[in-house]
Amino acid sequence: MMFKPFPYIKIITLTLLLSMCKLFCYGQIILTSEEDNQNINISFSNPKTYEIGGITYTGVPNFDTRLLFFKVGDQIEIPGEQISKSIKNIWKAGLYEDVEVTLTKVVDDIAFINIHLTERNRLVAFGFRGIKKNQETELRDRIKLSQGNIVNDNMIQTCVNVIKKYYVEKGFYNCSIKPEIKLDDKISKGVNLIFHIDKGAKVKIDRIFISGISIPQGKLTKAMKGTKERTRFAPLLKADTMFRFMVKNMDYYKSKELIEHLEDYFTDRVKFRLAKSSKFNKDSYEDDKVKLVGKYNDLGFRDAFITYDTVIFDHNFVYIYIVVEEGNKFYFRNIDFVGNTKYPTQVLKEILNIEKGAVYNQSLLDARLFQDKNGNDLASLYMNDGYLFFNAIPVEVRIEGDSIDIEIRVREGKQTKYNRITVSGNTKTSDRVILREVTTIPGQMFSRKDLIRSQQALLQMGFFNQESINVNPKPNELDGTVDIEYLVEEASSDQLELSVGWAGLNGFLISAGVTFNNFSMRKFFKKDAWTPIPSGDGQKLSFRASTNARFYQYYAASFSEPWVGGKKPNSLSASLSYQMSQRGVKADTSYYGFIKILGFSIGYGKKLKWPDDHFQMSHSISYQRYNVKNFGSYFIFSDGYANNISYTFTVGRYSIDAPIYPRQGSEIMFSAQFTPPYSLFDPKKNYSTMSDQDKYRWLELHKWKFNVSWFTRVVENLVLNVRFKSGFMGCYNKQIGISPFERFYLGGDGLSNFSYDGREIIGMRGYSDPKVNSYDQNGSIGAAIFNKFTAELRYPITLNPSATIFLLGFVEAGNSWMDKRQYSPFKLYKSAGAGVRIFLPMFGLLGFDWGYGFDEIPGKKGMNKGNFHISINSSID
Repeated sequence: MMFKPFPYIKIITLTLLLSMCKLFCYGQIILTSEEDNQNINISFSNPKTYEIGGITYTGVPNFDTRLLFFKVGDQIEIPGEQISKSIKNIWKAGLYEDVEVTLTKVVDDIAFINIHLTERNRLVAFGFRGIKKNQETELRDRIKLSQGNIVNDNMIQTCVNVIKKYYVEKGFYNCSIKPEIKLDDKISKGVNLIFHIDKGAKVKIDRIFISGISIPQGKLTKAMKGTKERTRFAPLLKADTMFRFMVKNMDYYKSKELIEHLEDYFTDRVKFRLAKSSKFNKDSYEDDKVKLVGKYNDLGFRDAFITYDTVIFDHNFVYIYIVVEEGNKFYFRNIDFVGNTKYPTQVLKEILNIEKGAVYNQSLLDARLFQDKNGNDLASLYMNDGYLFFNAIPVEVRIEGDSIDIEIRVREGKQTKYNRITVSGNTKTSDRVILREVTTIPGQMFSRKDLIRSQQALLQMGFFNQESINVNPKPNELDGTVDIEYLVEEASSDQLELSVGWAGLNGFLISAGVTFNNFSMRKFFKKDAWTPIPSGDGQKLSFRASTNARFYQYYAASFSEPWVGGKKPNSLSASLSYQMSQRGVKADTSYYGFIKILGFSIGYGKKLKWPDDHFQMSHSISYQRYNVKNFGSYFIFSDGYANNISYTFTVGRYSIDAPIYPRQGSEIMFSAQFTPPYSLFDPKKNYSTMSDQDKYRWLELHKWKFNVSWFTRVVENLVLNVRFKSGFMGCYNKQIGISPFERFYLGGDGLSNFSYDGREIIGMRGYSDPKVNSYDQNGSIGAAIFNKFTAELRYPITLNPSATIFLLGFVEAGNSWMDKRQYSPFKLYKSAGAGVRIFLPMFGLLGFDWGYGFDEIPGKKGMNKGNFHISINSSID
């Protein structure tokens, strides 16, 4: 930059770099006045002091004068340090691409200065080319650019680096990003920024070579969870070479087990990548090197370490070379305890369960001390008895040859009691509703088992994000107490159902329903609680209605209170329903007919403490009244009434770890339903000659059901779910036989439609709705016995509480029988298929499945084969 009297004196405008060159390369600059043609000499070696009489700025609407190192009234040297620092400071702000400082007027020793600024380009919009919409959304979240941002080389390079990192994380190491700047045709100094992205091919790990090892490489690479070789299937590769080697070295093959030889042979020839990708990720690789050494430690090589490793990129493949120094293999010898007073050494050794001569395994030792997944560790033994401050430090006290002696130094501490129990993060659910579910009570002895059980109880409430529930203990060793804080995150639990379906000749069926799963009747009359409904007390209120204007109407309401009186976990539930179906004609015609069903039930449940606190028991009484007029073609009799009063007893054990996507635990349920044995009260009646109206005026039956569902984690979030369902229905009087009401119907998606006889539909995929049943000349008559077996593999796509999605593959087998004499437990209809479950808090759990039935149903050709099923709230399970 140069200084010039303006408009009287001309100068040349320079950038900051050129001004600095002038400053150091020239002794003086001569400024010329046009008005009097006199020369003004400015010497860089002998600057002159001026008082600043005024400062103006041009080129931009606003300028922050705080960037200057001088102000009006200051006396500064021109040229001098204040001017140079000011230029540097303006430049450093990054807002301007050119800075010009000029002298507009000099009167005696008073100088007037103008600062002319050329503003940098600003961002109007930015976009991407060459990528998918979902990736564009993710990149926008990462780049975080906004309109008005200054566009310079540094900003553009930062964006390129962020985009590059995003694709490198996905395995696209060869991606290229070319930024393009386009001037905006409407906004001055506005530009549009476009990133042209070419991802290239994903870089996959072709081979991992580990040298210096004495154990099969396959055992080691299994430990590298995030670094996997790509799929490869070449089982006969160099098989002839292997065969010749085997013939020449029979002693070598005799020295190993067959399974080890097979593992050696197939490790480099067969690789399958199902759940894990073979992309290369640098961070994962660094973690996996630690896991590799940890695997060696677990196999007894406590001194193993990696001496060298390198990663070679060759086009779209990565080759990893690792050299390991194994060291010697070690074994446990003597394990002793010191400092234990609560439990004798022999008891601790039995729980530790590490025999003398076992391979030295630090991970196993740590697990048996602190973190066994089944709770069979020393820490659980002590902490379940109140010893919160328990600690055990294993020390290697002697190493002789390949044997190691361990001394476990125990610090028991003193027993601890609960002090304050609090909850945080609940914005809707009341504290008392949460705290009544937990088993940690102030003044009670601390127990790790209680904390785990309390977490499970909070999960089973269904009001909170299952991925974020946590416990924060705050111990105070001085007074032997601990405060417990439960951390929760509210998740939407209310559900809304809106549907329109086609009911064949009956036309459209419109259904609507709403369920409030965390309702509060206590706040019903409080105006401020309607936001939009009173909630927070854990009660459940549900309404549902379906209608087809001419033929069908259905209305239902239910309410349940999980803690009657608020003192004990005793539940009370009640429901009311009304259903009417009629012929679609006017009521004054002879063809007009209808069936009206009024139903009511009340139930009482209780949580049990024996055999353990996972058990629950319930009792319920229900009543249905059937009013039939001229409806014989659709019902058992044409005119009359039927009544069904029954008592149901249910006992179950529920120990799943989460309600939406369980990873472990089980659900076991047994129920028995009875009606009064009316026919036994008057044994003289001959029911075989009675009309259906008289025979079924008061329904009688007994019904038994047994369900089991078991979950286990296969690996990480891959879960196996095995289920079994069975049901039996019997009668009191052989003359009456099996009741035509409440029979089992097997097949399809388990959703009930237009049911007049209280039938129970059991979903079974691969077969039409519901076709796996007994038949007579009039069609399906249901069944009195059924068995159904299911096995599912589940894997989550997302466990976000606002939209949980998981995939599943299944195999099923089942059948139903009308009579126990027909019962054949091994004659089953089989199917297999795949599906997806989507949990949306507002709509519940939605299922979409495709199943293929392998066995044809006699007389129902084509009812198996491929079938698509839709389920709502596990109706198909």
